Amino acid sequence: MKVENAVVLVTGANRGIGLAFVRELLARGASKVYAGARDPASVAQAGVQALKLDVNKPEDVAAAAAQAPDVTLVINNAGIAQPGGFLAPDSEDVARRIFETNFFGVLRMSQVFAPVLKANGGGALLNVLSIASWVNGGELAAYSASKSAAWSLTNALRNELAAQKTQVLGLHMAYVDTDLTRGLDAPKSSPEQIVQRALDGLESGLDEVLADELTQQVKRGMTAPRPSYLPQRA
Repeated sequence: MKVENAVVLVTGANRGIGLAFVRELLARGASKVYAGARDPASVAQAGVQALKLDVNKPEDVAAAAAQAPDVTLVINNAGIAQPGGFLAPDSEDVARRIFETNFFGVLRMSQVFAPVLKANGGGALLNVLSIASWVNGGELAAYSASKSAAWSLTNALRNELAAQKTQVLGLHMAYVDTDLTRGLDAPKSSPEQIVQRALDGLESGLDEVLADELTQQVKRGMTAPRPSYLPQRA
Protein backbone atom coordinates (compact mmCIF):
# COMPACT_ATOMS: atom_id res chain seq x y z
CA MET A 1 0.00 0.00 0.00
CA LYS A 2 1.23 3.50 -0.82
CA VAL A 3 1.02 6.29 1.74
CA GLU A 4 0.77 9.02 -0.88
CA ASN A 5 -2.90 10.05 -1.20
CA ALA A 6 -3.94 7.61 1.56
CA VAL A 7 -6.51 8.59 4.17
CA VAL A 8 -5.13 7.51 7.53
CA LEU A 9 -6.40 7.22 11.08
CA VAL A 10 -3.79 6.99 13.86
CA THR A 11 -4.79 6.11 17.42
CA GLY A 12 -2.82 7.65 20.28
CA ALA A 13 -1.72 10.31 17.83
CA ASN A 14 -0.95 13.18 20.20
CA ARG A 15 2.54 12.09 21.29
CA GLY A 16 5.34 9.54 21.00
CA ILE A 17 5.20 7.03 18.16
CA GLY A 18 1.70 8.16 17.23
CA LEU A 19 2.81 11.73 16.68
CA ALA A 20 5.83 10.51 14.71
CA PHE A 21 3.46 8.52 12.49
CA VAL A 22 1.31 11.59 11.90
CA ARG A 23 4.28 13.74 10.87
CA GLU A 24 5.78 11.10 8.57
CA LEU A 25 2.42 10.41 6.94
CA LEU A 26 2.05 14.09 6.13
CA ALA A 27 5.62 14.21 4.81
CA ARG A 28 4.90 11.24 2.51
CA GLY A 29 1.84 12.88 1.01
CA ALA A 30 -1.13 11.31 2.79
CA SER A 31 -4.20 13.20 1.60
CA LYS A 32 -5.81 13.27 5.05
CA VAL A 33 -4.73 12.22 8.54
CA TYR A 34 -7.20 11.68 11.36
CA ALA A 35 -5.38 12.03 14.69
CA GLY A 36 -7.21 10.09 17.38
CA ALA A 37 -6.72 10.97 21.05
CA ARG A 38 -8.71 10.77 24.27
CA ASP A 39 -8.53 14.56 24.39
CA PRO A 40 -8.57 15.97 20.85
CA ALA A 41 -7.40 19.32 22.22
CA SER A 42 -4.05 17.63 22.94
CA VAL A 43 -3.44 17.18 19.19
CA ALA A 44 -1.23 20.15 18.31
CA GLN A 45 0.04 19.02 14.91
CA ALA A 46 -1.12 21.25 12.06
CA GLY A 47 -2.72 19.78 8.97
CA VAL A 48 -4.62 16.95 10.64
CA GLN A 49 -8.20 16.34 11.73
CA ALA A 50 -8.34 15.63 15.46
CA LEU A 51 -10.81 12.98 16.61
CA LYS A 52 -12.01 12.23 20.11
CA LEU A 53 -11.06 8.58 20.34
CA ASP A 54 -10.62 6.47 23.46
CA VAL A 55 -10.17 2.94 22.12
CA ASN A 56 -11.54 1.60 25.42
CA LYS A 57 -14.94 3.11 24.65
CA PRO A 58 -17.02 1.36 21.96
CA GLU A 59 -19.06 4.52 21.46
CA ASP A 60 -15.91 6.51 20.64
CA VAL A 61 -14.76 3.89 18.14
CA ALA A 62 -18.17 3.80 16.45
CA ALA A 63 -18.28 7.61 16.31
CA ALA A 64 -14.79 7.71 14.79
CA ALA A 65 -15.87 5.34 12.01
CA ALA A 66 -18.91 7.54 11.31
CA GLN A 67 -16.71 10.66 11.15
CA ALA A 68 -14.00 9.00 9.05
CA PRO A 69 -15.76 6.89 6.39
CA ASP A 70 -12.98 7.54 3.85
CA VAL A 71 -10.16 5.85 5.77
CA THR A 72 -7.86 3.54 3.81
CA LEU A 73 -5.22 2.91 6.50
CA VAL A 74 -5.72 2.38 10.23
CA ILE A 75 -2.69 2.54 12.52
CA ASN A 76 -3.47 0.93 15.87
CA ASN A 77 -0.83 2.67 17.96
CA ALA A 78 -2.54 3.51 21.28
CA GLY A 79 -1.02 1.53 24.13
CA ILE A 80 -0.23 1.63 27.82
CA ALA A 81 2.25 -0.09 30.13
CA GLN A 82 2.94 -0.46 33.83
CA PRO A 83 5.96 -2.05 35.51
CA GLY A 84 5.46 -5.12 37.65
CA GLY A 85 5.24 -8.90 37.62
CA PHE A 86 2.31 -11.29 37.77
CA LEU A 87 2.89 -12.14 41.43
CA ALA A 88 2.32 -8.55 42.55
CA PRO A 89 -0.88 -8.12 44.64
CA ASP A 90 -2.51 -5.88 42.03
CA SER A 91 -1.43 -7.83 38.96
CA GLU A 92 -4.93 -8.95 37.96
CA ASP A 93 -6.27 -5.40 37.99
CA VAL A 94 -3.20 -4.15 36.11
CA ALA A 95 -3.51 -6.89 33.50
CA ARG A 96 -7.20 -6.20 32.90
CA ARG A 97 -6.53 -2.47 32.46
CA ILE A 98 -3.62 -3.02 30.07
CA PHE A 99 -5.41 -5.67 28.02
CA GLU A 100 -8.40 -3.35 27.66
CA THR A 101 -6.27 -0.89 25.68
CA ASN A 102 -3.54 -3.02 24.12
CA PHE A 103 -5.68 -5.96 23.02
CA PHE A 104 -9.37 -5.14 23.15
CA GLY A 105 -8.75 -1.62 21.83
CA VAL A 106 -7.06 -3.07 18.75
CA LEU A 107 -9.84 -5.63 18.38
CA ARG A 108 -12.55 -2.94 18.59
CA MET A 109 -10.84 -0.73 16.04
CA SER A 110 -10.28 -3.65 13.69
CA GLN A 111 -13.88 -4.88 13.89
CA VAL A 112 -15.40 -1.46 13.33
CA PHE A 113 -13.02 -0.27 10.60
CA ALA A 114 -12.77 -3.52 8.61
CA PRO A 115 -16.00 -2.70 6.71
CA VAL A 116 -14.74 0.86 6.12
CA LEU A 117 -11.51 -0.46 4.63
CA LYS A 118 -13.42 -2.94 2.49
CA ALA A 119 -15.68 -0.19 1.15
CA ASN A 120 -12.59 1.84 0.24
CA GLY A 121 -10.82 -0.90 -1.69
CA GLY A 122 -9.16 -2.94 1.07
CA GLY A 123 -6.47 -0.64 2.41
CA ALA A 124 -4.40 -1.69 5.39
CA LEU A 125 -4.19 -2.18 9.13
CA LEU A 126 -0.87 -1.47 10.85
CA ASN A 127 -0.69 -2.75 14.43
CA VAL A 128 2.06 -1.45 16.71
CA LEU A 129 3.35 -4.47 18.62
CA SER A 130 6.67 -5.01 20.42
CA ILE A 131 9.68 -7.23 20.98
CA ALA A 132 7.72 -7.98 24.17
CA SER A 133 5.30 -9.97 21.99
CA TRP A 134 7.91 -12.76 22.19
CA VAL A 135 9.93 -12.14 25.37
CA ASN A 136 8.53 -11.61 28.86
CA GLY A 137 11.13 -11.04 31.54
CA GLY A 138 8.56 -10.19 34.19
CA GLU A 139 9.45 -6.50 34.52
CA LEU A 140 6.49 -5.50 32.33
CA ALA A 141 4.59 -8.75 32.65
CA ALA A 142 1.06 -7.64 31.77
CA TYR A 143 2.26 -5.38 28.96
CA SER A 144 4.23 -8.23 27.41
CA ALA A 145 1.27 -10.60 27.69
CA SER A 146 -1.01 -8.03 26.07
CA LYS A 147 1.40 -7.60 23.16
CA SER A 148 1.61 -11.38 22.73
CA ALA A 149 -2.18 -11.43 22.49
CA ALA A 150 -2.16 -8.51 20.06
CA TRP A 151 0.41 -10.33 17.91
CA SER A 152 -1.89 -13.36 17.74
CA LEU A 153 -4.81 -11.07 16.93
CA THR A 154 -2.79 -9.48 14.14
CA ASN A 155 -1.95 -12.87 12.67
CA ALA A 156 -5.62 -13.90 12.76
CA LEU A 157 -6.77 -10.63 11.17
CA ARG A 158 -4.27 -11.10 8.35
CA ASN A 159 -6.08 -14.31 7.42
CA GLU A 160 -9.60 -13.06 8.05
CA LEU A 161 -9.11 -9.88 6.01
CA ALA A 162 -7.26 -11.44 3.08
CA ALA A 163 -10.47 -11.94 1.11
CA GLN A 164 -11.19 -8.20 1.15
CA LYS A 165 -7.56 -7.46 0.18
CA THR A 166 -6.69 -5.62 3.39
CA GLN A 167 -2.96 -5.67 4.11
CA VAL A 168 -2.23 -6.37 7.80
CA LEU A 169 1.21 -5.40 9.09
CA GLY A 170 2.64 -6.11 12.55
CA LEU A 171 5.32 -3.69 13.76
CA HIS A 172 7.77 -5.07 16.32
CA MET A 173 10.50 -3.07 18.02
CA ALA A 174 12.47 -2.85 21.25
CA TYR A 175 12.63 0.27 23.41
CA VAL A 176 11.71 3.55 21.75
CA ASP A 177 12.51 6.96 23.22
CA THR A 178 8.99 8.03 24.30
CA ASP A 179 7.12 8.88 27.49
CA LEU A 180 6.27 5.18 27.83
CA THR A 181 9.94 4.26 28.35
CA ARG A 182 11.01 7.30 30.34
CA GLY A 183 13.22 6.19 33.23
CA LEU A 184 14.25 2.90 31.62
CA ASP A 185 18.03 2.63 31.33
CA ALA A 186 18.31 0.85 27.99
CA PRO A 187 19.30 1.63 24.39
CA LYS A 188 16.39 3.25 22.58
CA SER A 189 15.50 3.96 18.98
CA SER A 190 13.96 7.27 18.00
CA PRO A 191 10.23 7.27 17.14
CA GLU A 192 11.13 8.72 13.74
CA GLN A 193 13.41 5.77 12.89
CA ILE A 194 10.76 3.23 13.85
CA VAL A 195 8.00 4.98 11.91
CA GLN A 196 10.09 5.35 8.76
CA ARG A 197 10.90 1.63 8.78
CA ALA A 198 7.27 0.75 9.46
CA LEU A 199 5.95 2.79 6.54
CA ASP A 200 8.73 1.55 4.25
CA GLY A 201 7.59 -1.99 5.08
CA LEU A 202 3.95 -1.11 4.51
CA GLU A 203 4.74 0.34 1.09
CA SER A 204 6.79 -2.75 0.22
CA GLY A 205 3.81 -5.00 0.97
CA LEU A 206 5.32 -6.67 4.03
CA ASP A 207 3.32 -8.54 6.67
CA GLU A 208 5.80 -7.82 9.45
CA VAL A 209 8.45 -5.22 10.23
CA LEU A 210 11.26 -5.91 12.71
CA ALA A 211 12.34 -2.33 13.18
CA ASP A 212 15.66 -2.63 15.01
CA GLU A 213 18.60 -4.99 15.36
CA LEU A 214 17.65 -6.31 18.82
CA THR A 215 14.18 -7.26 17.60
CA GLN A 216 15.66 -9.03 14.59
CA GLN A 217 18.10 -10.86 16.86
CA VAL A 218 15.36 -12.02 19.23
CA LYS A 219 13.15 -13.22 16.35
CA ARG A 220 16.03 -15.20 14.85
CA GLY A 221 16.70 -16.70 18.27
CA MET A 222 13.20 -18.07 18.71
CA THR A 223 14.20 -21.28 16.92
CA ALA A 224 17.62 -21.58 18.59
CA PRO A 225 18.38 -24.69 20.73
CA ARG A 226 17.86 -22.40 23.73
CA PRO A 227 15.12 -20.09 22.36
CA SER A 228 15.39 -16.37 22.99
CA TYR A 229 12.11 -16.30 24.95
CA LEU A 230 13.67 -18.52 27.65
CA PRO A 231 16.08 -17.16 30.31
CA GLN A 232 19.58 -17.31 28.86
CA ARG A 233 22.11 -19.29 30.86
CA ALA A 234 25.55 -17.93 31.62
